[in-house]
Amino acid sequence: MMKRALFLLALYLCSVMIVAVPASAQTPTAAISLSCAPISINIEVKPGSTYNGFTTCTANNPTTYQEKISILVTSDGLATAAPGDMYIGGNSEVDFQISVRATPYMVMQSRTLSVSAQVQEINSLPPINSASSQNNMIVNIMQYSLVQVEAVEPFVQLMPKKDKNFEFKVYNLGNQIDFMKVGITESSRETLEEAGFTINLPAVKVQIDAIPTATKVRVMARTPKTQGWSDAYHVLDFYAESEFACNNGGCIRESQMITVYVRGVYLPGFEVVPALSMVVLAAAVAGRRLTENRDEEDDFVWYESAPGL
Repeated sequence: MMKRALFLLALYLCSVMIVAVPASAQTPTAAISLSCAPISINIEVKPGSTYNGFTTCTANNPTTYQEKISILVTSDGLATAAPGDMYIGGNSEVDFQISVRATPYMVMQSRTLSVSAQVQEINSLPPINSASSQNNMIVNIMQYSLVQVEAVEPFVQLMPKKDKNFEFKVYNLGNQIDFMKVGITESSRETLEEAGFTINLPAVKVQIDAIPTATKVRVMARTPKTQGWSDAYHVLDFYAESEFACNNGGCIRESQMITVYVRGVYLPGFEVVPALSMVVLAAAVAGRRLTENRDEEDDFVWYESAPGL
């Protein structure tokens, strides 16, 4: 009977001790929340850019215990820089920055970016539960424009009243399809038309893919009907201008000049300037000889008979 009483007393004391264990001795529950801004990261990849984009994230620890968290970034093929892990005090938050780097001259596109935070320790102990938070963002590779123009024939020699198709190569060196406004500069067109040229441009805007291959643009022209006796040099100034760049506050225009040499009218086998030069030279020689002959006649004395006869 005594043994049974002692057993019941010991059981009672053990139950009282279990109930009396303080809450601080229990393993705490981990928790973490993560937020990032901006959630849309724009990166410029045009020549001269930094090729970098940034977002700032905030990790919040709602518990009363210090937590150690690890940061994981998934960037869909883009290079990133972020802290690996950090400690956050109880009821505190920590800001950290995520850097994203694009490849120079990338094609305009959108990529996904995911940032997650997971609790590794709480109160210096492994957590009894899994606690994590994640943010998903978009990385936008921005469009840029770059234009290049080449003349197929930089110098052309033509006769008067001659039709000619001048060809130019227009390159879209940007990272997306672009519309190019093409034409002759106003000053160049006015000068050519005043000289008697007729200018016609079949297309004033062309769509060009962002590829290394050039798109050819033609300018149809007719030289003046009459040029006169002398030759003349004229300049045709062609340009291509990015519509995207103009719509975004900074027009990008490239131009290329060609020289048009229009010959004067000559008689067959007889060119005016060289012929005139020969005539003048011949006249000068003949005049000189005539003067010399006259001087010789003046120096010669005629006698009726020999002296002394």
